[in-house]
Amino acid sequence: MKFAVQWMRSLVFVCQMYVMLAVIGIGFLPWAVLSARGARAACKSYCRWVCWSAGWMVGLRTEVRGTPPTQEVLVAAKHQSFLDILMIFGAVPAGKFIMKRELIWTPVVGQYGLRIGCVPVDRGKRGAAIRKMVADVARGLARPGQLIIYAQGTRVAPGVKRPYKIGTAVLYEELVQPCVPVATNVGVFWPRRGIYRRPGVAVVEFLPEIAPGLDKTSFLARLEEEVETASDRLMREAGFTL
Repeated sequence: MKFAVQWMRSLVFVCQMYVMLAVIGIGFLPWAVLSARGARAACKSYCRWVCWSAGWMVGLRTEVRGTPPTQEVLVAAKHQSFLDILMIFGAVPAGKFIMKRELIWTPVVGQYGLRIGCVPVDRGKRGAAIRKMVADVARGLARPGQLIIYAQGTRVAPGVKRPYKIGTAVLYEELVQPCVPVATNVGVFWPRRGIYRRPGVAVVEFLPEIAPGLDKTSFLARLEEEVETASDRLMREAGFTL
Protein backbone atom coordinates (compact mmCIF):
# COMPACT_ATOMS: atom_id res chain seq x y z
CA MET A 1 0.00 0.00 0.00
CA LYS A 2 2.81 2.39 0.93
CA PHE A 3 4.57 1.71 -2.38
CA ALA A 4 1.34 2.31 -4.32
CA VAL A 5 0.78 5.66 -2.61
CA GLN A 6 4.35 6.77 -3.30
CA TRP A 7 4.04 5.66 -6.91
CA MET A 8 0.87 7.73 -7.37
CA ARG A 9 2.55 10.73 -5.77
CA SER A 10 5.47 10.20 -8.14
CA LEU A 11 3.15 10.06 -11.14
CA VAL A 12 1.51 13.36 -10.20
CA PHE A 13 4.93 14.90 -9.62
CA VAL A 14 6.29 13.78 -13.00
CA CYS A 15 3.18 15.03 -14.82
CA GLN A 16 3.27 18.46 -13.24
CA MET A 17 7.02 18.65 -13.87
CA TYR A 18 6.47 18.44 -17.63
CA VAL A 19 3.48 20.77 -17.50
CA MET A 20 5.61 23.36 -15.70
CA LEU A 21 8.38 22.91 -18.25
CA ALA A 22 5.97 24.16 -20.90
CA VAL A 23 4.48 26.86 -18.67
CA ILE A 24 7.84 28.34 -17.68
CA GLY A 25 9.25 27.94 -21.17
CA ILE A 26 6.35 29.77 -22.79
CA GLY A 27 6.10 32.38 -20.03
CA PHE A 28 9.75 33.40 -20.35
CA LEU A 29 9.83 33.11 -24.15
CA PRO A 30 9.62 36.84 -25.05
CA TRP A 31 12.50 37.67 -22.67
CA ALA A 32 14.47 34.61 -23.76
CA VAL A 33 14.18 35.58 -27.44
CA LEU A 34 15.52 39.04 -26.71
CA SER A 35 18.24 38.07 -24.26
CA ALA A 36 20.27 35.05 -23.22
CA ARG A 37 19.84 36.38 -19.70
CA GLY A 38 16.11 35.73 -20.02
CA ALA A 39 16.75 32.17 -21.19
CA ARG A 40 19.04 31.54 -18.23
CA ALA A 41 16.46 33.00 -15.82
CA ALA A 42 13.86 30.60 -17.21
CA CYS A 43 16.16 27.61 -16.76
CA LYS A 44 17.04 28.64 -13.22
CA SER A 45 13.37 29.08 -12.37
CA TYR A 46 12.58 25.60 -13.65
CA CYS A 47 15.42 24.08 -11.63
CA ARG A 48 14.13 25.73 -8.47
CA TRP A 49 10.57 24.63 -9.19
CA VAL A 50 11.44 20.96 -9.69
CA CYS A 51 13.65 20.80 -6.59
CA TRP A 52 11.03 22.58 -4.48
CA SER A 53 8.08 20.52 -5.71
CA ALA A 54 10.01 17.25 -5.32
CA GLY A 55 10.42 18.04 -1.62
CA TRP A 56 6.74 18.29 -0.73
CA MET A 57 5.22 16.10 -3.44
CA VAL A 58 7.39 12.98 -3.15
CA GLY A 59 9.52 13.68 -0.07
CA LEU A 60 12.72 14.04 -2.09
CA ARG A 61 14.88 16.88 -0.80
CA THR A 62 17.93 18.16 -2.65
CA GLU A 63 21.27 19.21 -1.19
CA VAL A 64 24.33 20.80 -2.83
CA ARG A 65 27.62 20.21 -1.03
CA GLY A 66 31.04 21.69 -1.59
CA THR A 67 31.69 25.01 -3.30
CA PRO A 68 30.13 25.51 -6.72
CA PRO A 69 32.57 27.33 -9.03
CA THR A 70 31.87 30.88 -10.14
CA GLN A 71 34.86 31.33 -12.47
CA GLU A 72 35.42 29.84 -15.92
CA VAL A 73 36.09 26.14 -15.33
CA LEU A 74 35.39 22.72 -16.75
CA VAL A 75 32.85 20.88 -14.59
CA ALA A 76 33.16 17.10 -15.01
CA ALA A 77 30.20 15.39 -13.37
CA LYS A 78 28.73 11.97 -12.78
CA HIS A 79 25.33 11.63 -14.46
CA GLN A 80 22.62 9.38 -12.99
CA SER A 81 19.34 11.07 -13.87
CA PHE A 82 17.64 14.26 -15.02
CA LEU A 83 17.77 15.58 -11.47
CA ASP A 84 21.55 16.01 -11.36
CA ILE A 85 21.32 18.19 -14.48
CA LEU A 86 18.93 20.53 -12.68
CA MET A 87 20.89 20.58 -9.43
CA ILE A 88 24.26 21.28 -11.03
CA PHE A 89 22.90 23.96 -13.35
CA GLY A 90 20.99 25.57 -10.50
CA ALA A 91 24.13 25.72 -8.35
CA VAL A 92 26.48 27.51 -10.77
CA PRO A 93 25.99 31.06 -12.06
CA ALA A 94 26.57 30.51 -15.80
CA GLY A 95 26.42 26.81 -16.60
CA LYS A 96 26.36 25.47 -20.15
CA PHE A 97 26.32 21.81 -21.13
CA ILE A 98 27.81 19.68 -23.81
CA MET A 99 24.60 18.02 -24.98
CA LYS A 100 23.52 15.45 -27.54
CA ARG A 101 22.58 17.10 -30.82
CA GLU A 102 19.23 15.25 -30.84
CA LEU A 103 18.14 17.39 -27.88
CA ILE A 104 18.05 20.46 -30.13
CA TRP A 105 14.72 19.16 -31.44
CA THR A 106 13.23 18.56 -27.99
CA PRO A 107 10.53 21.19 -27.37
CA VAL A 108 11.61 23.94 -24.96
CA VAL A 109 14.74 22.06 -23.79
CA GLY A 110 16.57 22.31 -27.10
CA GLN A 111 15.78 25.94 -27.81
CA TYR A 112 16.65 27.13 -24.32
CA GLY A 113 19.81 25.01 -24.30
CA LEU A 114 21.10 26.81 -27.37
CA ARG A 115 20.19 30.21 -25.93
CA ILE A 116 22.27 29.65 -22.78
CA GLY A 117 25.30 28.50 -24.77
CA CYS A 118 25.10 24.71 -24.66
CA VAL A 119 27.23 22.92 -27.23
CA PRO A 120 25.45 20.25 -29.34
CA VAL A 121 27.60 17.20 -30.09
CA ASP A 122 26.95 14.59 -32.77
CA ARG A 123 26.99 10.99 -31.59
CA GLY A 124 30.04 9.28 -33.04
CA LYS A 125 31.56 12.64 -34.02
CA ARG A 126 32.49 13.96 -30.62
CA GLY A 127 36.16 14.42 -31.46
CA ALA A 128 35.29 16.87 -34.25
CA ALA A 129 32.71 18.61 -32.06
CA ILE A 130 35.19 19.05 -29.22
CA ARG A 131 37.79 20.47 -31.59
CA LYS A 132 35.24 22.95 -32.91
CA MET A 133 34.20 23.94 -29.41
CA VAL A 134 37.80 24.47 -28.32
CA ALA A 135 38.32 26.63 -31.42
CA ASP A 136 35.17 28.63 -30.61
CA VAL A 137 36.39 29.27 -27.06
CA ALA A 138 39.80 30.35 -28.36
CA ARG A 139 38.19 32.83 -30.74
CA GLY A 140 36.01 34.19 -27.97
CA LEU A 141 32.81 33.06 -29.69
CA ALA A 142 31.53 30.93 -26.83
CA ARG A 143 29.84 32.57 -23.88
CA PRO A 144 31.97 32.59 -20.71
CA GLY A 145 30.85 30.40 -17.84
CA GLN A 146 31.06 26.92 -16.39
CA LEU A 147 31.26 24.28 -19.11
CA ILE A 148 29.56 21.11 -17.82
CA ILE A 149 30.38 17.72 -19.29
CA TYR A 150 29.30 14.27 -18.18
CA ALA A 151 32.55 12.37 -18.11
CA GLN A 152 31.01 8.95 -18.80
CA GLY A 153 29.03 10.30 -21.72
CA THR A 154 25.61 9.10 -20.57
CA ARG A 155 23.44 8.37 -17.53
CA VAL A 156 24.85 5.55 -15.45
CA ALA A 157 22.70 3.75 -12.89
CA PRO A 158 23.99 3.37 -9.31
CA GLY A 159 26.36 0.44 -8.98
CA VAL A 160 27.05 0.21 -12.73
CA LYS A 161 30.62 0.82 -13.91
CA ARG A 162 31.31 2.64 -17.18
CA PRO A 163 34.58 4.06 -18.51
CA TYR A 164 35.34 7.76 -18.43
CA LYS A 165 35.50 9.23 -21.95
CA ILE A 166 38.65 10.76 -23.37
CA GLY A 167 36.73 13.83 -24.54
CA THR A 168 36.75 15.23 -21.01
CA ALA A 169 40.55 14.92 -20.87
CA VAL A 170 40.90 16.59 -24.28
CA LEU A 171 38.86 19.56 -23.09
CA TYR A 172 40.84 19.77 -19.86
CA GLU A 173 44.13 19.82 -21.76
CA GLU A 174 43.05 22.17 -24.54
CA LEU A 175 41.16 24.73 -22.46
CA VAL A 176 43.93 24.97 -19.83
CA GLN A 177 41.31 25.61 -17.16
CA PRO A 178 40.79 24.02 -13.74
CA CYS A 179 38.39 21.09 -13.65
CA VAL A 180 35.83 20.76 -10.87
CA PRO A 181 34.70 17.13 -10.37
CA VAL A 182 31.12 16.53 -9.23
CA ALA A 183 29.84 13.42 -7.46
CA THR A 184 26.20 12.47 -6.87
CA ASN A 185 23.77 9.91 -5.46
CA VAL A 186 20.61 11.13 -7.21
CA GLY A 187 20.09 7.86 -9.10
CA VAL A 188 19.29 6.13 -5.82
CA PHE A 189 16.10 8.20 -5.59
CA TRP A 190 15.39 9.26 -9.18
CA PRO A 191 16.12 6.45 -11.66
CA ARG A 192 17.23 6.76 -15.27
CA ARG A 193 13.81 5.57 -16.38
CA GLY A 194 10.43 5.01 -14.77
CA ILE A 195 7.96 6.94 -12.66
CA TYR A 196 8.77 5.98 -9.08
CA ARG A 197 10.67 8.55 -6.97
CA ARG A 198 12.00 7.51 -3.57
CA PRO A 199 11.89 9.92 -0.63
CA GLY A 200 15.22 10.94 0.85
CA VAL A 201 18.03 13.42 0.27
CA ALA A 202 19.52 13.65 -3.23
CA VAL A 203 23.01 15.15 -3.16
CA VAL A 204 25.42 16.61 -5.68
CA GLU A 205 28.84 17.38 -4.28
CA PHE A 206 31.36 19.74 -5.86
CA LEU A 207 34.82 18.36 -5.12
CA PRO A 208 38.13 20.26 -4.91
CA GLU A 209 39.27 21.44 -8.32
CA ILE A 210 41.97 19.74 -10.33
CA ALA A 211 44.49 22.34 -11.49
CA PRO A 212 45.46 22.44 -15.17
CA GLY A 213 48.73 20.87 -16.24
CA LEU A 214 48.25 17.11 -15.95
CA ASP A 215 48.59 14.90 -18.99
CA LYS A 216 45.37 13.35 -20.31
CA THR A 217 45.97 9.88 -18.88
CA SER A 218 46.84 11.11 -15.39
CA PHE A 219 43.95 13.56 -15.37
CA LEU A 220 41.37 11.00 -16.42
CA ALA A 221 42.57 8.46 -13.84
CA ARG A 222 42.44 11.08 -11.07
CA LEU A 223 39.02 12.34 -12.15
CA GLU A 224 37.54 8.85 -12.17
CA GLU A 225 39.04 7.97 -8.80
CA GLU A 226 37.76 11.12 -7.11
CA VAL A 227 34.27 11.13 -8.62
CA GLU A 228 33.64 7.41 -8.17
CA THR A 229 34.95 7.35 -4.59
CA ALA A 230 32.82 10.33 -3.57
CA SER A 231 29.74 9.04 -5.40
CA ASP A 232 30.05 5.62 -3.75
CA ARG A 233 30.24 7.36 -0.38
CA LEU A 234 27.12 9.41 -1.11
CA MET A 235 25.21 6.36 -2.33
CA ARG A 236 26.12 4.37 0.78
CA GLU A 237 24.97 7.34 2.85
CA ALA A 238 21.63 7.12 1.02
CA GLY A 239 21.28 3.44 1.94
CA PHE A 240 22.37 1.98 -1.39
CA THR A 241 24.33 -1.29 -1.21
CA LEU A 242 27.19 -1.29 -3.68
